[in-house]
Amino acid sequence: MARGAPAGERQPAPGAHDWRSPRLLDADAQAAGAVVMQQLEAFRHDDFATAYTFASVNVRQMFDRAGFEQMVRGGYPEIAHSASATIDGSRRGDAGEIYLFIRVLGDNGRAIEAVYGWFPRAVAGASTAW
Repeated sequence: MARGAPAGERQPAPGAHDWRSPRLLDADAQAAGAVVMQQLEAFRHDDFATAYTFASVNVRQMFDRAGFEQMVRGGYPEIAHSASATIDGSRRGDAGEIYLFIRVLGDNGRAIEAVYGWFPRAVAGASTAW
């Protein structure tokens, strides 16, 4: 028997992306995932200078290196100090963007789920170039 969405939850329109069930990684998503994992590894070693080099263009425009470190440490402690991370899957948006679904276990014992967006240069407001 197929299970429907809980009462009050919207069902995706036919043909729309169902963000609740990410797909396996294609080559582009694997490449993007490798970069995310490199950034997380830099965070684990308190190497915010290296982690900053992996930040999107938009993030680098909003924060200098010190501000980036403060933002990550203050707002995302599990990412700033993760014990482990896995990529659970990906989705591709209508404009070619890639969304990576990442599960992070912080060294504080808390687990979070994060979505990282990767955007091709042609998309207005692109945050990364791949």
